[in-house]
Amino acid sequence: MIYEWYEVVEGGEIQQGDIIRACQILVPPVTLFQGQSLDLKVEEYDVIVMSQSCDLVQKKIKLVLVCPIWQLQEFERENANYKSPKMRESIRRGQVPGYHMLNKCVISGFETEYQIVDFKSTYAVHIDFLTEFVATTGKRIRLLPPYREHLSQAFARFFMRVGLPTDIAPFK
Repeated sequence: MIYEWYEVVEGGEIQQGDIIRACQILVPPVTLFQGQSLDLKVEEYDVIVMSQSCDLVQKKIKLVLVCPIWQLQEFERENANYKSPKMRESIRRGQVPGYHMLNKCVISGFETEYQIVDFKSTYAVHIDFLTEFVATTGKRIRLLPPYREHLSQAFARFFMRVGLPTDIAPFK
């Protein structure tokens, strides 16, 4: 049995695994003091929705968690130490906790190369903004099960990491 990676969706319903192109993200300032006026920066990213579909459908959350998603070549241009086949393979195998690789999309009109999800940069986008935005942008692709759950599990592993101040000495 072949499991497709993506499907094409349209409209304002958002689910985990939706890939949203050119999403506007508010980037907060580095420092913020009480009484200070805000100088917010707006950046555009291709993002993937990380919030759980059940929370989105039942409107249990106001802020949708998204992570930037990069085409592999673009990611390698910005991160030269990941250009080697060895590093690509490490990401593919899930051995680099901050990143997750998605397969190519071969759906006509939505073709992509391999994509890298960046867990190190997460953003919250108001659900009303995102719902209105996707309703006006036309068709988009959505990651399908079991690949969506695999992405969620990789994010959970990244998020739940614990660095110990002192580890148990290795056995010799």
